Amino acid sequence: MANRLSANPSNRVLVIEAGPDTPHGSIPPEVHSSYPGVAYFDPRFHWTELKVTTQPLKHNDPTFSPPKRSYEQARIMGGGSSINGQLLNRGAPTDYDGWRDLGVKGWGWDDCLPFFRKLERDLDFPDDFYHGAEGKIPVRRLFEEQWTGYTHAVQKALQAEGYEYIEDQNGEFRDGFFPLTISNAFDRRVSAAIGYLDPPTRRRSNLKILADTRVASITFEGLKATGVKAFRHKVVEETHTALREVIICSGALHSPAHLMRAGIGPAGHLKDLGIDVRQSLPGVGQNLQDHPSVSVSGYLSAENRIKRDDVRHMHIGWRFSSNMHEAPHGDMFAAQVAKSAWHDVGKRMGSLLVWVNRTYSTGEIKLTSSNWRDEPSVDFGLCSDRRDLDRLSDGFKRSAAILLSEAVSQVATNAFPTAYTEQVRKIAKVNGRNKAITWFLGKLMDGPAPVRKLLIEKVITGGVTLETLLTDSDALDQFVLANATGTWHATCSCRMGADDDPMAVTDNEGRVRGIRGLRVVDASLFPFVPSANTNGPTLMTAEKISDAMMKE
Repeated sequence: MANRLSANPSNRVLVIEAGPDTPHGSIPPEVHSSYPGVAYFDPRFHWTELKVTTQPLKHNDPTFSPPKRSYEQARIMGGGSSINGQLLNRGAPTDYDGWRDLGVKGWGWDDCLPFFRKLERDLDFPDDFYHGAEGKIPVRRLFEEQWTGYTHAVQKALQAEGYEYIEDQNGEFRDGFFPLTISNAFDRRVSAAIGYLDPPTRRRSNLKILADTRVASITFEGLKATGVKAFRHKVVEETHTALREVIICSGALHSPAHLMRAGIGPAGHLKDLGIDVRQSLPGVGQNLQDHPSVSVSGYLSAENRIKRDDVRHMHIGWRFSSNMHEAPHGDMFAAQVAKSAWHDVGKRMGSLLVWVNRTYSTGEIKLTSSNWRDEPSVDFGLCSDRRDLDRLSDGFKRSAAILLSEAVSQVATNAFPTAYTEQVRKIAKVNGRNKAITWFLGKLMDGPAPVRKLLIEKVITGGVTLETLLTDSDALDQFVLANATGTWHATCSCRMGADDDPMAVTDNEGRVRGIRGLRVVDASLFPFVPSANTNGPTLMTAEKISDAMMKE
């Protein structure tokens, strides 16, 4: 948004970012690395106080309270694109046609494809029907000659199951496996900030950037947004006036929180917190979606591990159809992971991470208080819709079958179910203590097979075995419900919709209904989460809305 809007010298643009900046020459090496597993878990780049629940409520047990979990929401210039897995794909054409059919005019696949092409500079398939050649974000793939032995083994297992090898994930949308598309050039991450806030853009006299500055509130004159109050470096209070618009790009968890604190949202909830209702919009914070995921892993022999710390760990993706509950084609996805974490235990584990690519479950976001310093309450409700639970359990079985196949079992042994628990999160934080602990555990894993088996069953899985989950459907469902996590694809909490849609928060250009001079532009706008990592669809959304604004 900053790049496109400041291209017109008559516009004056101010960018406010709560976290650190990443100008060229000062990009943290963890962020710039082609391997994202360190930036993922570095608390310097996160909203560290944010906690979420993922498990659905048990309606037959009103006393059940789902455990709160950490959530690695990015707090850095470029947002999620600065710490994510660098995957840049688009989803199914039927996703965007579905948005259009829900009343979001101008958001069908044919409307969105030009802006997918506009954002990218595809280094492998430049400038054809599907791809762009001049965008700010480079897109490339790691082809077979760069794969690990584990990756090749997964390839053989998928081929044995009859899946087609597809050279281009972002070409025709169909089932098969393919090299993952990544926002990366010369083996370095290119985030939205790196790509769009390049040196020529930063030199524009009409663009100002404030990092380490947190917005406390939006200012108003009646029903018109006039600016923001912010705290720079936590102590310096400043008021910034918007002559034309305030644009919230804070993501699907924090954008609705900004609106609710401004009195825009569900009237009853706001009144309960003592917030004056400026505009009653019951959809604010509702319809929250993510892609629920689980994984299965195995112990990698030494010759099949990734040797360097700064290279890609995910090489191929696998798109398939569940053929369940009348779900659309390509409703499931799995990614091969050749290194499960940055530390010495993760380096010894290869995984298949499987998720529901087209989900139906929804959650909600509410404020915990009217204080802008307090994080909102976030309830994802993953797999609360039975259709998601059934398909994720089925996807787990299919992934386990690949890991147990003849080809993969030659390079990855001791197959076991893995869960992203709070214990795993704690050990994944980047610090010296965890480095020492995982070094010791890694040495144990390389020891005698009985010791490795005991370590996996008692320490890593907590006694849950793959055999039990594959033979007991109830046990598998319970495992999935308890351990499904999102994929950091929070979306849909300020969704676009038609004028007669009572739950629509914004119109088809992100303008907040009933409020002048206020717009939301991020993944919270999606009517439902697309069948893709949300990196690409979010950039497309910003390209599309900024284009409409520039034409006004």
